[in-house]
Amino acid sequence: MTPGAREPILEVRDLVKHFPLTQGIVFRRQVGAVRAVDGISFELYPGETLGIVGESGCGKSTVAKLLMNLERPTAGAVFYKGEDISRLSGRALKAVRRNIQMVFQDPYTSLNPRMTVGDIIGEPFDIHPEAAPKGARRRRVRELLDVVGLNPEYINRYPHQFSGGQRQRIGIARGLALNPEIIVADEPVSALDVSVQAQVINLMEQLQDEFGLAYMVIAHDLSIVRHISDRVGVMYLGKIVEIGSDTAIYDHPTHPYTQALLSAVPVPDPQAREGRERIILTGDVPSPANPPSGCRFRTRCWKAQERCERQEPPLAVPPVLADRSGEVLHDSACHFAEEKPRVAHG
Repeated sequence: MTPGAREPILEVRDLVKHFPLTQGIVFRRQVGAVRAVDGISFELYPGETLGIVGESGCGKSTVAKLLMNLERPTAGAVFYKGEDISRLSGRALKAVRRNIQMVFQDPYTSLNPRMTVGDIIGEPFDIHPEAAPKGARRRRVRELLDVVGLNPEYINRYPHQFSGGQRQRIGIARGLALNPEIIVADEPVSALDVSVQAQVINLMEQLQDEFGLAYMVIAHDLSIVRHISDRVGVMYLGKIVEIGSDTAIYDHPTHPYTQALLSAVPVPDPQAREGRERIILTGDVPSPANPPSGCRFRTRCWKAQERCERQEPPLAVPPVLADRSGEVLHDSACHFAEEKPRVAHG
């Protein structure tokens, strides 16, 4: 589903999260900061899926925590239906969280082993009793188990009695309990076997069609993100460096980092693999406590010039795409953005 002329359900504006670095035992003083998220903006529209991809440590999971208000932003704001929710607390925050739920990465640690499945899925009703009358909660939990493809008779079992894929289905059922409008899924299938990953992704797509959910899916597996996403944002060292439709990002990437990521995706067709250029990045990812000046990717970029060191490139439609009228454009943060069509992968 594409944004079109609709209003976004969620807006992120210049969001920043810096974690202080302190020194000393008794008198602790701040000596620096880890710039986990350093000024990102994007929108999420009703019924669409926005995928966020990038290397480990680029700030993806911190973004998810900021959206859920599990972390307070250093600067910037998160708007839900036009209301700034980034600094809400108490009852106001509780009301918003009913509409924005989260599915966590690890189904082995996100479920309380001392609670039955019925108690786990029904726990949101303890916090929001208005969502289900007390006498109807057990029936509602059984309905949710059925919705995610589990036997309602499993209601009295414990998490250790389920496989990883089944546990993630339980986590999804818990997220659906309050009928949210937005699901933030942080690496929802990375801890699962490949065959089970496909089942969970297909379930998420089915639930999206059935309930009109908007997803923000965080992942490092580019194939999974393409399969489920309408739009994709690529993060590097706390910044979004390219964002656009899945077709634009995967078939016509313009940022060197995106091109390097996609060149590493395995291609099952030997002939297609031979005709594809493999981009090997040199050097290590810089520390988020001391990011490079200008373009943060310049220390590993084969296109880097003096301008990249002194001037940070804006996230905007690159000149190489600006003259294409009538096409869906995407934004890229590179002074020397160059369109580079790539061979489609399986």
